[in-house]
Amino acid sequence: MNTILHLDRNENLYGPAPKCFEVLKNISEEELSVYSRDFARGVKSKLSERLAADFGIPEQQILLSEGSEDMLKQAVHCYLKPGEKILAPKQSWWYYQKVADEVSGITVNYALHEGEAAYSYDVDQIKALCTSHSPRVVLIASPNNPTGNSFPDVSFETLMQSVGDAVVILDEAYWGFNGQTNDHIASLVEKHENLLILRTFSKYFALAGARIGFAAAGKGLNHLAKFASRYLGFNRVSEALALAALDSSAYYHQISENMKADRQKYYELYSRFDGFQCFESDANFVLVKIPAELKSPIQQYLTHNGIAVKFFSEPDFADHMRITLGTVNQNRRLLKLLDEFLSVWKTHGVPA
Repeated sequence: MNTILHLDRNENLYGPAPKCFEVLKNISEEELSVYSRDFARGVKSKLSERLAADFGIPEQQILLSEGSEDMLKQAVHCYLKPGEKILAPKQSWWYYQKVADEVSGITVNYALHEGEAAYSYDVDQIKALCTSHSPRVVLIASPNNPTGNSFPDVSFETLMQSVGDAVVILDEAYWGFNGQTNDHIASLVEKHENLLILRTFSKYFALAGARIGFAAAGKGLNHLAKFASRYLGFNRVSEALALAALDSSAYYHQISENMKADRQKYYELYSRFDGFQCFESDANFVLVKIPAELKSPIQQYLTHNGIAVKFFSEPDFADHMRITLGTVNQNRRLLKLLDEFLSVWKTHGVPA
């Protein structure tokens, strides 16, 4: 039975850094059988201590979680009450509305703008919705899934002036694939007390199975800090893996550079065929608009060749597919298959 190449899950198929495997080889009995004692030093963990030092913020403002999904859930459950509103992107991760539904919150969506080259945020629209709906929570994804576009830094301060006392959640789960700067973290959480910036080790650091994430929180989110605290500490093995990943910047930077080059190859491929649009992305995936009549043939062709990419059923993306960037060799394999399929279609007007 042939193994399916999954390019539909936005996982980092390069895998974690070699130092992470060294950690696993050297896990001690104590790390498995004994609770963390870091609390005795007045910190949550070695990981939160390291992240605080890297970002230049107090350790108390680093909150740990089981992936960024967990911290998102905790934040929404902590602050959104029944009947209150959360403002969230419409063309985005379905889970944003689900987690609001869990606490009987009301989701108000704002639309992202489809441009010729990339999607973009309409900051004026978001500001207007903040004024008219007075949301309790405002959610921004940067980069956004599945469109791949980021929220521009120059627009963020403008938006923050319009949110009132709302809790703003900036979901940066796909950080790292188009630059690794963290310079904005300290200034943002220092200036905006109700801001929560989500990060994860699942995507860029390729540790999805370890389920470790964190957030940088403004000083006004003390209630969430208490809500998210864990007296007995966190997963010591996952924390050790995360620390090893943080010590492997050169390894991950090279992956980011490989993905930048491969994103360009997808842009170039689809630019040769009418009716297709491959949107520019800052993440480890690209979104592709395809002719409606080719959706099923392309899906069948790729399935036949052992490759899975994401085909959407949602109305906003009914004629789109999202391709997760794999390794260089995996991307070459898919690019070759797509080129063969589309070349036959272009020449003969029928699928390969």
